[in-house]
Amino acid sequence: MLQHRFIEWARKHPNKLAIKDRSTQRDITYSQALLGALVLARRFRELERGRIGIMLPTSAGGALAVAGALMGGLTPVMINYSTGAGKNCGYAQAQCDFRTIVTARALLERIGCAALPDMVFMEDIMAALGRYEKLLAYLKSKLPLGRLKRMTGSGDLESPAVILFTSGSEKDPKGVPLTQRNLLSNIDSFSDMMDLKGMDHMLAVLPYFHVFGLSIHLWTPLCLGMTAITYPNPLDFKVIAKLIKTEKPQLLIGTPLFLEGYARQSKPGDFSSVELTVAGADKCPDSLRRLYREKHKLEIFEGYGTTETSPVISVNPRDGNRPGSIGVPIPGTRVRIENIDNGEDCAPGETGKIMVKGEGVMSGYLNDTAESHLRLKAGWYDTGDIGVLDEDGYLWHKGRHKRFVKIGGEMVSLVNVEETLNAVIGEDVACCAVELPDARRGSRIIAVTNRPIDEKAVARKLAKHLPNLALPKKYVVVEELPAMGSGKIDFRTLTDMVRRREESARS
Repeated sequence: MLQHRFIEWARKHPNKLAIKDRSTQRDITYSQALLGALVLARRFRELERGRIGIMLPTSAGGALAVAGALMGGLTPVMINYSTGAGKNCGYAQAQCDFRTIVTARALLERIGCAALPDMVFMEDIMAALGRYEKLLAYLKSKLPLGRLKRMTGSGDLESPAVILFTSGSEKDPKGVPLTQRNLLSNIDSFSDMMDLKGMDHMLAVLPYFHVFGLSIHLWTPLCLGMTAITYPNPLDFKVIAKLIKTEKPQLLIGTPLFLEGYARQSKPGDFSSVELTVAGADKCPDSLRRLYREKHKLEIFEGYGTTETSPVISVNPRDGNRPGSIGVPIPGTRVRIENIDNGEDCAPGETGKIMVKGEGVMSGYLNDTAESHLRLKAGWYDTGDIGVLDEDGYLWHKGRHKRFVKIGGEMVSLVNVEETLNAVIGEDVACCAVELPDARRGSRIIAVTNRPIDEKAVARKLAKHLPNLALPKKYVVVEELPAMGSGKIDFRTLTDMVRRREESARS
């Protein structure tokens, strides 16, 4: 059990720092973290049964609330506050059948969200703590280890550990219940493959409502006895670059967008403590690899995963990095490439759907039997991604299945269009491609950039690298491309923005 791993470390090394919370400047030892989680477990049991909503930033309070929920026999439902927090709260409550949402007034103020009737605030819980509650938590923490574990979880690895929501970048978010076995197996396999157990400090800035943040930045340090250096806003590039310099983490794991922001705000030598840099959740561009090599003499090891797989599916081994690939499957995880048309296995080098099987794969979506049957067949999960396995077993990502569009009877990859756009325009302009309906051809491609470009010059250069069907039919400027909490482009919102602009222009 996740919480039991945490308890074991707290009993073995009570004075070791568990969390260095750089938003509050508080350092919390493992024994203090255990006491805090036990107090919250008791409070949460008084508030809810079954499930409880958690909407808290990456912080000591957020981590202990998640641990406390599990210790109290509750399943934490993680709520995305990066966009539409109020709407997301109601959506989660309706989908998961709970009322109480644990949050913080400071967070609501920062994101501009009004307090809702079912919210309880961490500030109030901490302010109301009495001597009796503190003493009770202390006495519990000193119980024999076996008894304390029994009080804080049944030991059933098939019990739910969290409910997360998919990003909603393509359609409405789906509830993803992950079990203790799902998360633990993934943490153990990833940690063993990347040899994390000799490392001690991890920068932890990804949001806990994202599977990457929950598994890698919250539970991995607590399960391995590391110190997590937390900060609540991964987009605060300048502050985090300074934290890397001063707090000296050995592990730097994040999305390409965030890793680039930190590197650009740093100077050579600032990342001297970093031993391992891993990128995931989005494609790692070659320009980012060069930036880390040239500025910090660091190689980026790219990985791949999904919410439904807890999350890691594959990663480049430390002794076998193959830049451009998304690595080899982690131990206990199998990957096959399935022919899109006939469902048969593809040979090495052939392109098809990426299918995954292993202990990290969810059993199904929450209250969505149809989608579960569509995506899970005989234990194999259809990631919705297109890829290739090479002769050496390395996986290469070619894009989302839904980001292939049919134009004039031909399949065109929007990812390939974007990569070509990036190469032609240069690194200083963010760009992507979206699909809109076309009465004659079925679909047409619109190029979106965050600043004006010389459209005619770009079009001439693109024509040398792309077939006519794949050339963008229009260029649109959106100064700030909408992003998910993980830093990935929110294609659903962006497509709606472009569609509305076109409709407005016609009217």
